[in-house]
Amino acid sequence: MSTPSSPSGAERTDGSSVRIGALVPLTRPGWVEAGRHLLAGLELAVREVNDAGGIVGRPLELVVRDTAADPRKAEAAVDELAGLGVAALAGEYHSVVARAAAARADALGLPFLCSSAVLDALTERPTQWVARLAPAQSHGWQIYADFLLGAGHSRIAVAAEPSVYWASGARILRDYLTPRGGSVIELDMRALDPTAVCDELVDNGATALLLLVGHPEPAVSIVKSVRRDQRLAHVMIGAPAGQPEFSEWATLLGDDGAAIPFLRYLPERLGPLGARVGTALRERLAEAPSFVAFEGYDTVAVLADVLRSHGADGVRTAEPWPRVAVEGTRGPIRFSRTPDISVWQWAWAPAQVVDRDPAQPDRFRILHAG
Repeated sequence: MSTPSSPSGAERTDGSSVRIGALVPLTRPGWVEAGRHLLAGLELAVREVNDAGGIVGRPLELVVRDTAADPRKAEAAVDELAGLGVAALAGEYHSVVARAAAARADALGLPFLCSSAVLDALTERPTQWVARLAPAQSHGWQIYADFLLGAGHSRIAVAAEPSVYWASGARILRDYLTPRGGSVIELDMRALDPTAVCDELVDNGATALLLLVGHPEPAVSIVKSVRRDQRLAHVMIGAPAGQPEFSEWATLLGDDGAAIPFLRYLPERLGPLGARVGTALRERLAEAPSFVAFEGYDTVAVLADVLRSHGADGVRTAEPWPRVAVEGTRGPIRFSRTPDISVWQWAWAPAQVVDRDPAQPDRFRILHAG
């Protein structure tokens, strides 16, 4: 699938544009709403780069490929985009998909700036080719664990599906909470339906249930079952991976979708650049932009700076990441080597635990900041 990215036009073959390959989930089973926000941020930044003169006089162009949350599609897209001569890769939301794309980009020597995926082990080995804007999962989920402890929750149940990403999240929570007096009870969603989840919560005396499952299902059904079970009126539902961030959550769950804390990567207050970009993204999306849209914008802002400094060809022979110093929508962006992280990492984007306000579900409340 190919999507033109900006007023710069459709894909060009005459070499006049500087092209960035964009990996985005645009169809199911990918998280389409996240993909739409990510693409909106990428496209807005490309338009602004071109309005300001492009890359040393050459227009910047996105060549978009739909990953549909499929690692094999992502690998094939990376190969195709490399063959088309893109200067760099951008994007991707799903961690397992981004990991497949990063491995292929590393093998090809193609720079890849990952926008949103958080899995710590984005590559199996240290690489000079891959950098990431989103905080590593261990960083963000430890902030979430601090929130849980501060809110008085020490007996935590996680409803988990089989996935490298969910397994990593459960392990981070367990490793962080156990030495601090907490415990993590894992509920295998291959064996349980939502009603059985409610029974397990009662039997185990859990005071919090975290959704480490796909959206919309089974997440929506689990929330509805727990909310309707009078035995569980005291149980907090949480979603560290951010399922309630997008409007589809509120549409599907209504009032039941409020007061479910999740992680998002925004500062408490946006600066002038972030506020301006936020207004433009709201117009583009016809709704409030998620943090994922800001990640998309910042991705192109960084890559445009790299391309101006090194050129479309030079970026593939240089190691540009340690020299990046870009004012992003959420603060100054610089990359460094971080212990146990194999890619160049922005350490760290601002992180918050927020929820939808029960009194006004389209408004978010900041509960904790990391």
